[in-house]
Amino acid sequence: QLQFVESGGGLVHPGGSLRLSCAASTFTLEYYQIGWFRQAPGKEREGVSCIGDDADNTHYADSVKGRFTISRDNAKNTVYLQMNNLKPEDTAIYFCNTVSTAVHCGNPFGSWGQGTQVTVSS
Repeated sequence: QLQFVESGGGLVHPGGSLRLSCAASTFTLEYYQIGWFRQAPGKEREGVSCIGDDADNTHYADSVKGRFTISRDNAKNTVYLQMNNLKPEDTAIYFCNTVSTAVHCGNPFGSWGQGTQVTVSS
């Protein structure tokens, strides 16, 4: 099964940084396209950033362009999301999953994990 463990969240002040990690628990990530998603209370889950099996194929939601960077380390079987200049509106639970297409994080089809909480507040 396609299962993931997210980590790296926490409480930060506006303008701070976090690096989220997505580790595959049951398979090798190397040949899969991976997306980061987030969900805030009362909001629909939305795609944040996705990366193709080709690491040069990256995509970002307009709200995070220029602030977030997605990358992958196949040797560690991990995908990262570097989050800089965080804003209160970034507060959400962040999940990762396997997607059919990296463009717009289309059609996640793996199992959803518990996610990692990111809170941006003064």
